[in-house]
This record gives sequence, C-alpha cells and structure tokens, in this order.
Amino acid sequence: MRITSVLSVALLALGLAAGPAAADSSPSPSASEDGGAPTRAGTSFRTATEIEQGQTATASASTGDYLYWSFPADAGQRPTVKATVKLPDTHAAETWQIDVYDGLRRRQACQSGAQTRTAAAGAATAELTCVLRTVRAWSEQWANDPLPGTYYIRLTAVDVPTTDLGLPVGTSVQVDSKDIGGSAAVDGSLAQPLVPGVAVKSQEDEESSSESAVLSSIEPDDGWASGWWSDRWVWTAIGGVLAALAGIGGYALTRGAGRPTRVPPGA
Repeated sequence: MRITSVLSVALLALGLAAGPAAADSSPSPSASEDGGAPTRAGTSFRTATEIEQGQTATASASTGDYLYWSFPADAGQRPTVKATVKLPDTHAAETWQIDVYDGLRRRQACQSGAQTRTAAAGAATAELTCVLRTVRAWSEQWANDPLPGTYYIRLTAVDVPTTDLGLPVGTSVQVDSKDIGGSAAVDGSLAQPLVPGVAVKSQEDEESSSESAVLSSIEPDDGWASGWWSDRWVWTAIGGVLAALAGIGGYALTRGAGRPTRVPPGA
C-alpha cells in the first residue's frame, strides 16, 4: 500500500514538472499579425531596421546596395534567416549573398542553407537561407559562439556586372527560430545580452535617465533569458524520482530478508 501511495505522489510530481515545459514550448503568436512589418532596410549596422522574429520585412532597393536588418535571438534558439530577392525582368547573371553578424559585429557561420545564390540571366528571383548555430547562454571570451543579443542581417549582390548596377529590386527577409531546449543548456549566463547601446550603459546612467538613446531597443516577447526553463529540468526531476523509487522498492523487498523467523513459545 505504501509503494502504491509513493507511485501516485511521484506521478503527480512528474505531471507538475512537465506542465511548465509544455507551456513554454507552445508557439507564441507571430509578430507579423499586427501588420506592422517594416517596409524598408538600413544601409549600415547603425541604421539597420529592427524586425521581430516571425515578421516578413520588405524593402525596395537597387542592385549593388547594402541592406541591413536586425533581430533579437535568445539562448537556446537556433535562428533561420530567409531572404528572397525579386530581380528585374532583364538582367545578367548575378550572385547574391546574405551574412549574419552578432551584437559584437562578428560574422556568424551558417551551419546549413544556401548563403550565396547565383541567379541566371533573366531569373525572376533568388532565394537564400542561413541556419545559424544554437545561441548559447554563455561562452569563453576567445570563442566565436552565438550569444544572446542583437543579430544583424546584411543582404547584397557580389560581383555585379556594371550593366546591372542600379537596377531596381525587391527584397523580403524573415527570421524564425527553433527552440533546441535542454540539450543546448550550459552552466553560465551573460550579465547583459549583446545589445549595442544597452549592454554598455552603466547603472548610473540607467538611474539618471530612462530616456537614454540606444542603438537597438528590440527584445524577445518574454524578455531576455526567457528560455531559462527547459526539458533539462524535467529529466533531472525524473531521474531524482526514479532514484527515490528504486531505493524505496529495494528497501521494501529486503526489509525482512535477514531477520530470523520467530517461533511461538511452547511450539
């Protein structure tokens, strides 16, 4: 009877532990639902247009321009950047490239996707994709790991024929992320996300004025480090409960094995 009660309590504990994980993994509403997606792009890191994950930003430009956008990425996320370039009706073969930089303006490698695409003469569009590595909560100073903060997208044409320079193009960019969960968790975290203009402000500046100019004000919907809960906590709880059950079961099976059998007096 006692073992049955212990099992009931353990199952209830596991249900309570898995509840927050399921709630955390539910998809959040797309940021593009409000209809406020940007329709322009910046021309440098400092003027990069801010976009939310899930938004589809568009911009009209000329072949040869450098186009910049920025977006936030938090720990545990694996961002995927997609860009589509609508080319003019008549053009020569063009090569387009998409690059992603972190808040320190370090170029981040794409672990998969077509980061560079060559459009044949007369092609209607060029589609590019860059799947970044999983964003880590903490890293060594010498490493080039993706860290929480602002990320920059740069889209441009490379090796453009002189005859195509200045031709009008239409561009669209979208960023989505996959939540990797506890498998990407590390023991450590940054004091501040790598957000230019925010991470460098001192506490005194923050207390003296709440209207200080910043270079990037965008952040995840749930705030930074919103992914502190992961399935790593669930598996840790399951391991602890199973260890406790194993101890209780072993004790119940062996509690009377070493005791001598009592013989009633006068038998």
